[in-house]
Formats: sequence, C-alpha cells, structure tokens
Amino acid sequence: MQEYDVVVIGSGPGGEGASMKLAKQGKRVAVVDMLDQVGGNCTHKGTIPSKALRHAIQLLADYRHHPLFEHTVGVMDVSWPQLLKTADDVITRQVSMRHRFYTRNRVDVIHGRARFLDAHNLEISRPSGDAVRVSAENVVIATGSRPYRPPELDFNDPHILDSDTVLEMRETPRRVTIYGAGVIGCEYASIFANLDVKVNLINTRDRLLSFLDDEITDALSYHLRDQGVVILHNETIDGVRSDERGVALKCKSGKEVKSDVLFWANGRSGNTEDMGLDTLGVVINQRGQIEVDDRFRTSVDNIYAVGDVIGPPALASASYDQGRFAGQYIAVGACDWQLLGDIPTGIYTSPEISSVGRTERELTEQNVPYEVGRADFKNLARAQIAGRSVGMLKLLFHRETRELLGIHCFGEQASEIVHIGQAIMSQAGAANTIDYFINTTFNYPTMAEAYRVAALYGRNRIR
Repeated sequence: MQEYDVVVIGSGPGGEGASMKLAKQGKRVAVVDMLDQVGGNCTHKGTIPSKALRHAIQLLADYRHHPLFEHTVGVMDVSWPQLLKTADDVITRQVSMRHRFYTRNRVDVIHGRARFLDAHNLEISRPSGDAVRVSAENVVIATGSRPYRPPELDFNDPHILDSDTVLEMRETPRRVTIYGAGVIGCEYASIFANLDVKVNLINTRDRLLSFLDDEITDALSYHLRDQGVVILHNETIDGVRSDERGVALKCKSGKEVKSDVLFWANGRSGNTEDMGLDTLGVVINQRGQIEVDDRFRTSVDNIYAVGDVIGPPALASASYDQGRFAGQYIAVGACDWQLLGDIPTGIYTSPEISSVGRTERELTEQNVPYEVGRADFKNLARAQIAGRSVGMLKLLFHRETRELLGIHCFGEQASEIVHIGQAIMSQAGAANTIDYFINTTFNYPTMAEAYRVAALYGRNRIR
C-alpha cells in the first residue's frame, strides 16, 4: 500500500492544475491516468488534436482559395489521415512537456484505472494486468468527459462517428451530417466545410449557440451557409438507417438527410462509471456528472471533483483553474483568491468566436441602460493586409458610467483579442470603462486596434 496526502485521478487540465498546486504546497501527490501517456482527453482526443486539425485545414483552405496559388490546386489533394498526422507532433511535445512537470515536482504518475475501495483507499488496475493499492487523505477526481452515445445508435458502424472516433477516420467523406449544433458540432462543421465537404448541420434548437450574443450567432449562421453548410433548426432524430452506401438520418419532422457519415455531437457524459462512487454516496446526475459545492467538494468531504466531470463550463482553461482552486483548499483549508465569474468563451469555428461578459439579450432582460461600440474588421488595415476582413469586435458598456459589460468578437484571432478586453473588465471602478481604449495608443496596424475603433464608435453614440 502506497500512502499519499492526495491522489488525483486524471491528468488532463483539471488534474494537472490540482496536482501542481498541491505539490508546490509540499504535499505528497500521485496522479492516476488510465491512458499510457499524461495529458488526458484534452491532449489526446479533444482540444489539442481538433485545434491542430483545424489549423492544418485552414492553411489548406487559404492556399486553395488564394489567387496566387489557384493554378496549383490540383496537386493539393490531401486526405483526412494526412491532415490528422499534423497533430501528432503537437501531441508528442505536449505530452513530453507535461510529463516533465510531474517529474520536476516529484509527483508520482501511475497508469491504470482507479476504483475506490472506500473514501481513502483506491485500487489501480494497470495495463500489465496487476493492481496496486494507494491511500490518501484526500482525492481529486478529474476524469473528464466523453461523447454521449444514445443506446439506439451503433457506434461500431463505420458510418457513425463522434468527436473521439472522427479522429480515427480513414478517408475523407464527400458528405457529412452533424447531429448537434453545439460548440463541437459548429467547430467540425467549419472544419469539414473548409475541406469542401458537403455538410448538413442538424440543430435541435431554434438557433446556433444560443448562449452567445445574437448578432454573433447570426454572423456564424451566415458564414457557415456561405461555406456551403446546410443548417436545419428545431429537428429531432427519429431513426438512422445505415448500409454500404452511407447513412440516412430521419427526423421527426419527416425530413430525411443522407450522407456518407453521421457525426453525433449531441452532448457529453462525465467519466464516473466503474469507479465505486455509488457505494460511497457521491452524488452523480443523469449525465454522469459529479455534483460539487463552491469549493469543488463532493458529497463526501475528502473527495473533490474538477473539470469536465462536473459539467459546465467544460473548458480546458476553466478546468485548470478549478484544479488549482481545489488544490489550494485541500492544502491550506482556505483560498485567498476567487475564480472569475466571467470566463471567456473560445469557439474555434471559421472564423473564430470569443466572448466574455453579458450579451445584449441579458442586458435588455435586466433593464440595464447599455450602448454598443462596434469595429468591423473590413475597415482595419491589419485585417485587409492579412485578407481576414470577415468579422467584428463588439463592446457593450453602460450608457452612464461607460463601464464595460460585455465583449464579443467574431473573426480572425478572436480568442486572442478578447483577452485585452477581459483584462480591462476585471479592473475596479473607473479603470473599467471604454475610456481606456480611447486614451490608449495601439500598435498600427494590428487587430487589437479594433478596441480603439469600437470605443470611439460607442462614445459617439452617447454624445
């Protein structure tokens, strides 16, 4: 029996954040991961491979559509497996770097599947077939999530994929139907569209990504359609028929959509099964997600949970911070800092989307007197130079105090640009106003200059 102060189950962002914080506080820490390399699903199946794939396909699309290179398009026939290989080098480097983190901080890494024997003791079944037992005063569960698979679909069928198995696809399809228009569905719709694949995007709701600002989602819908994506709103699956020619999705509305593959992107489930949590009394919801309090403590006092396994926001960035936060509480019993309520959203469609703060719809419902500052990328010199003129930056601010209330960006480098506004939004008092952007000199030409343009536009609307 090996004894530790804390055992962390999972080496994704949440598990890494917790273990690094605990190790730096002098705790004896072990990390358990069922994969044979550290990094979790984020590194091996989710964020890293999908974003590396997106980048490679975006480069290919830019090359194909650039007037200087149109005459060479015929020799640019790149297959899906070839594009996937571009992610391999990034994954290898990420794994190597993260493994050094654990080694340098003297955190033991145990590869295998963990199962609770009781609240303090776990058995880890290793790939070699043997098992080891460990005990700890506290345990952090950071096992992440996986694509939800409805029982009526046969995911052994090569024509039916999800966000894990799409990374194992052996050839490029001609037609894809994506069921579920959430973040993953919209991102992959962009990926396939940039490969000139015909895409049907089936949305179970009345608009795309309804948690975003309406103007942003309207822009996304327009540009997806402009790329050839067929979007069907308010549709619900009624059945699937698959044969050697492909797959047909029948909707309850009577519509039938045929394609080479069906990509299921409708929800995710927490990785909590076969861990012995039910016998401990840890509360788990119907999606397999663990219920936690504001300290990320489960219904069992010494067991914590962070990251995608606890549900929204289910972002790698938030998971890491949750892990650090929980680690601080375990180590010293208190935390002298708080997690920010406004977490930036980054959606890697083409173009990108990123936002932080409240939307126009929320401000209207809350009767907040707000105004809008806007900068269209087509008017920015840097965007014109780069050929990235699609998009805009939108600032929402209080009409009277000029306080920043929301930042919404659609276009090139949106996930980077949003952090400038986030930094100002987090300031107290008069420092959090659009005046900062008006009175600050930005490099020229840059995409960041959009803040000055948007702030001046907004000020002119209240004068």
